[in-house]
Amino acid sequence: MIIGIVAVSQNYAVGRDGKLPWHYSSDMKFFKRNTIGNAIVMGSHTWKAIGKPLPSRLNIVLSRSVKADAGAVVLRSRSEIEAIAEYLRCDTYVIGGAATYATFAGLIEKWIVTEVPLDIPDADTFMPRDFLAGFERSTSEDLEPGLAVKTFVRK
Repeated sequence: MIIGIVAVSQNYAVGRDGKLPWHYSSDMKFFKRNTIGNAIVMGSHTWKAIGKPLPSRLNIVLSRSVKADAGAVVLRSRSEIEAIAEYLRCDTYVIGGAATYATFAGLIEKWIVTEVPLDIPDADTFMPRDFLAGFERSTSEDLEPGLAVKTFVRK
């Protein structure tokens, strides 16, 4: 299954200066718990921002310019990732950035969305306000007061 996983602020921000504009350890633990043992797909900017492969996951970088890198599989197109995902015995999580989410929008079967209780006026990367169109909420979980994770499945 191809799953989008994202943390989004009240104004749909997902990034500022190539980084998350907040830090919630409970969300990081949730992300790790869900993605361990699975494949994660990210764009080159997210790969550079993380700076190293995330352990115990198949790290896939979608990029035409990044060269093969230790700890990651670099694929050049969505179709290459689709082809490999078919044969994996795990879920494939799309973890960002915004352009990578847009590339996979039509393939994502489930969204896991952390709703960050902040407005980030100086953010420079956003999710489209309608990115959940065609999905319906299936579950909700509070990570800590004010910080909720909601799961949405395609209708």
